[in-house]
Amino acid sequence: MEEVLFESERRMSRAEIADLLRTVADNLDAGDAISLSSGEASYTVDVPARPEFEVKVERETGKSGSELSIEFEMEWDENGGDDGGDLSIE
Repeated sequence: MEEVLFESERRMSRAEIADLLRTVADNLDAGDAISLSSGEASYTVDVPARPEFEVKVERETGKSGSELSIEFEMEWDENGGDDGGDLSIE
């Protein structure tokens, strides 16, 4: 069962997205929690030292054409666990 704790989706410029991703990267690098907020909703999460990191590019095709997406996801067991692998992004 999946429980959504926070969700935000809106159209933004590439520069705005880059700023948000930089903040996430800076917090990860410093070992700080990541705090998300949108309107009245907010959520803070402490990311462990070695979460699983997934990068996915998808194409969805429907009646009105196709749509591309890139997804970045960090995932970890709330009770611990450690897994890793090599990834390069250029």
